[in-house]
Amino acid sequence: MALLELHHVTHAYPSRGEARVSVRDITFDVQAGEFVAIVGTSGCGKSTLLKLIASLLTPASGEIRIDGAPPAPGRVAYMPQDNALLPWRTVLDNVVLGTEIQKRRRAGVTRARALLPRFGLGGFEDAYPTELSGGMQQRAAFLRTFLMEQSVVLLDEPLGALDAMTRRDLQKWLHELWQYFGYTILLVTHDIQEAVYFADRVVVLLPRPGRVQSIVEIALPRPRRQSDPAFVAQVAYVQEMLEKASV
Repeated sequence: MALLELHHVTHAYPSRGEARVSVRDITFDVQAGEFVAIVGTSGCGKSTLLKLIASLLTPASGEIRIDGAPPAPGRVAYMPQDNALLPWRTVLDNVVLGTEIQKRRRAGVTRARALLPRFGLGGFEDAYPTELSGGMQQRAAFLRTFLMEQSVVLLDEPLGALDAMTRRDLQKWLHELWQYFGYTILLVTHDIQEAVYFADRVVVLLPRPGRVQSIVEIALPRPRRQSDPAFVAQVAYVQEMLEKASV
């Protein structure tokens, strides 16, 4: 049994008294320890899918299962597009926010202090978000997410707002982090190269309402080099699937 399962999931937003379908009949699964990426044009429901899995939204029909059970608050670790660091809290207080909600702040602080150096934040526990670079802010948001200690991690465009050099560095770092922790990750990204760099499989969505156009297996050895011909060819193939989806 897969760790995360979506079966014929449909969601609709109310709009001017009518239901506007955002995703329709979505079916795919994610195995334990797998890294799966979702790509698609803007507005196709990628972020909506993560919110459905995180139980921030409720599907109109279909079924979502996490380790065999329906989704519920706190069953997954979810990192939204905005890093959502609170400017009045220090780095340490920001990263343990989730564990505070889980009523285990003391354990969270102990774990956070041990992990700050691995997240490139050693010595910055008393700094405020405005004193950090964009890359360091994202590292803090990642640490807050990973401290939730959930087997399924949902990442919504986590590197999208960074400059190209910082983004490349954090891609390599996040890949190493995934291998270290062994979490199951579902990533939403607009960047096809990023999807191929990370993913075991890439889910390509059709435009709104989002539907699965194809699921592409990325059978490339790790670590992956974006200059390798096989990598470039795989990016081109996913791009072709995405262009077909947009027609």
